Amino acid sequence: MTCDEKGVPNGKTSPTDAKDVVLEDTASPPSAPAKEPAKEDTKKDTKEDTKKDTKEPAKEDTKKDTKEPAKEDTKKDTKEPVKEDTKKDTKDPPKEPAKEDAKKDTKEPPKEPVKGPAKEPAKEPAKDPAKDPAKEPAKEPVKEPVKDPVKEPLKDTAAAIPSADPAPEKSGEGDKFQGLNARLAFAIAAAAFGSAFQHGYNLGVMNAPLGLIEDWLNETSSTDSGLNDTMSNNTRTYMDKSETTMIVSIIVSIYCVGGMIGGSLTGFFANRFGRKGGLLVNNIFAIIAAIFFGFCKLANSYVMIIIARFFIGVNNGLNAGLAPMYLSEIAPVNLRGAIGTVYQLVVTISILFSQILGLESILGTVDLWPILLALTALPAVFQLVTLPICPESPKYLLINKDEAISAQRALTWLRDTSNVQEEMGEMRNEAEAAKLVPHVSLREITTNPTLRIPLVISMMMMIAQQLSGINAVIFFSTKIYLAAGLSDEAALNATIAMGTMNVLMTICSLVMVEKFGRKTLMLAGLFGMLVDVLLLFICLLLKDYASWISFLSIFLVIFFVVMFAVGPGSIPWFLVTELFAQNARPVASSIAVAVNWTAAFIVGLGFLPIQEVIGPYVFLIFVILLSLFILFTWKKVPETKGRSIDEITAMFKQSAYGGNSV
Repeated sequence: MTCDEKGVPNGKTSPTDAKDVVLEDTASPPSAPAKEPAKEDTKKDTKEDTKKDTKEPAKEDTKKDTKEPAKEDTKKDTKEPVKEDTKKDTKDPPKEPAKEDAKKDTKEPPKEPVKGPAKEPAKEPAKDPAKDPAKEPAKEPVKEPVKDPVKEPLKDTAAAIPSADPAPEKSGEGDKFQGLNARLAFAIAAAAFGSAFQHGYNLGVMNAPLGLIEDWLNETSSTDSGLNDTMSNNTRTYMDKSETTMIVSIIVSIYCVGGMIGGSLTGFFANRFGRKGGLLVNNIFAIIAAIFFGFCKLANSYVMIIIARFFIGVNNGLNAGLAPMYLSEIAPVNLRGAIGTVYQLVVTISILFSQILGLESILGTVDLWPILLALTALPAVFQLVTLPICPESPKYLLINKDEAISAQRALTWLRDTSNVQEEMGEMRNEAEAAKLVPHVSLREITTNPTLRIPLVISMMMMIAQQLSGINAVIFFSTKIYLAAGLSDEAALNATIAMGTMNVLMTICSLVMVEKFGRKTLMLAGLFGMLVDVLLLFICLLLKDYASWISFLSIFLVIFFVVMFAVGPGSIPWFLVTELFAQNARPVASSIAVAVNWTAAFIVGLGFLPIQEVIGPYVFLIFVILLSLFILFTWKKVPETKGRSIDEITAMFKQSAYGGNSV
């Protein structure tokens, strides 16, 4: 051949030919052509190395990176080498000299090399059946780097590359409701109705029978003093007004004290018993409280009511930390906000339920009010029956207990499918990250900037929920209506209407939280409450000038609850679980829930005394506080919608060490 005499290499097709020739020499040396391949091997080893370093390093590298590795891999794993070897024995030797002469002419001018290689790759796939290897490299590099790190143990052995395509496509189809099934809905109901129902029911149940309890306190005092008269000749038969008010305030506020204690124990219960186990153990406090509630009148002891309110407060404090944690950890990422809102939705439903049962025509009577209080045992019984059917949190099993098989079984049960490898891979990544800091202490979460920033945000959102004035409206809504000039019956009906609107708007927020985001709804709710409180303050000042102002106050109180339900009512509960990784979540939830109950205790204990001193001007305090909460939320609170825990953690690391505002 003329090319061999001049010592010219086999052109730009030489990299592929050279490697194929090497395969021929090693695999079947007797069958290789004796004339040209032997010369080409020796000349290519010497001259192609020099040309790669001088004339065309960029071209050779790009070809090797794009075509060569993919072809070699596919040839080794498939049947392509057989086809190309046979074709080279027949077609390649006579065609190579013509191609080499043409390529040699195109190498010398500097502009031709761009056109030369662009034309020939188009010709070769057209003639040769090399389209299959050319297409396969485009598919495999996309699948291998994405699937191997997460599904490496299963996909490499099963080689289920085609079945991996439907999973990513499904994740983008229906982001709103994908992953919701009957089993997950059952687990949500078992956790939420057994815990959040306790919280809301005991929050609103004391509103209606409060006057009946005050009358009963006088009867109890009279009976006790009658027994004492026979022994010590005491003359006091009834409590005075201040003493009765003090006992009632203790009954109301001791509930918040128990909530503070229960909230601070959230981390211990979550780590010691698990999320599901902690909820089950917590029902002991509810049953004890129900027993004291049911027999307090028979025993003529208001101390039993105080003890019962304390125990049910401990129960509700633990529920407020454990239930959102469990719901957040069993929820898919795309439903995390909606499922987190379920807790507040059940709270609002139970508040309305307690207000309806407290009507004088149902259980709000002199004889039946202890039963009204003792009905708090029903949610505990419901949870004790239903929750054992549900699995423990998969994240707790994998990250805290290091039980991968149990975690996969739990996740398979919750998703109602065996295709959970992608989610398991994400959980394994979180578990590996948690191993770097296996335990987060109270000192570390307050001193580490990466953890302190989300902790401050969580605490401020909890304070904003309570000091926005919502507890003042719920605890004392009837008295607010009476102060506005409404009758007793009209005030009670207005309170029930307020609870109904609270439920409806919480249902709306369940959908809106995934559409508009957490931060947007939080700001909208706080701003609406700010405007509403200003108008309510004006109505209370001017209620004596016109009768229609009293009815306007009804609308303003209901609208206040509507704005509260839009964002501040539900978002703080599950925002805590979104801001922290698994290792820091229990400690952070304990602190945040304890702060929430502390703020509720301050409002419940201080609202009435302050109102007696300054009257309607007490709402100006909420105006100032709401303004501060709006400013903080706008400046510091991040949007967590659709973000994974790793992304949120990286964002706080950047803000802590990079100087960027959250």
